Order: sequence, then structure tokens, then C-alpha cells
Amino acid sequence: TVQLRESGGSSVQAGGSLRLSCTVSVPVSGVYCLAWFRQASGKERERVASIRADGTFPNYDDSVKGRFIVSRDHAQNTVSLQMSRLNHEDTAEYYCAANPTGVCVTDQARYMFWGQGTQVTVSS
Repeated sequence: TVQLRESGGSSVQAGGSLRLSCTVSVPVSGVYCLAWFRQASGKERERVASIRADGTFPNYDDSVKGRFIVSRDHAQNTVSLQMSRLNHEDTAEYYCAANPTGVCVTDQARYMFWGQGTQVTVSS
């Protein structure tokens, strides 16, 4: 089984930057999709960004495009989310997720493995 562990969540002021990291417990092949989701209080969980485990095909939700960068470090077996120009709407619990289907979809139901989450709070 694949275990995921997020780190890097914190409180930050609006306009600031933060980097989240997700450690993957076992080597995963390129057919895996690794994704970041977030869930704000009272809202549905939404896909923020995703990337194939081989580091190809990064993809972003429109709300973060141009501000967030998802990347894969094969040596460390991690997937990271570099977030910049943060605003209040980015406040949420952020989750790392993985699915072995080879397709990076936005539907959370397609993801088999999840981390415990890390909280990001953006204050104005």
C-alpha cells in the first residue's frame, strides 16, 4: 500500500509563499498520478494540482494557475507544491493523494491513497 505524509503547512500573510511537501512511502511508477487537494471549512474538497509520478503533465485548477507549481523529486520520492501570492481563499487543509490509474483526474473518488493533511492559513 502507498502511504503519504504531508508537511509544510503553516500560517502566512496574504501575498506570501509557502512550500508543501508530500513524502511517498514506496516507489511509484509513472502510471501513478500524484495530486494535491484542499478543503476549506464548509466547502467540498477540490483538486488543486496534479502530476504524473514520472514528473510529466503538471496540471492546475484555474484558481491557482500561475501562482502554484507542482513538482516531483524522484530522489526524495516526494511531490511538492510551491505556493506563491497566497490569498485568504487559499486557506484550507491540503491533502496529498495518489491514484494508480495513470489518469490525473479531478474527481477525488478516483484517488485510492490519501495523506492526513496539513493546514494552510492565510491571514490578511
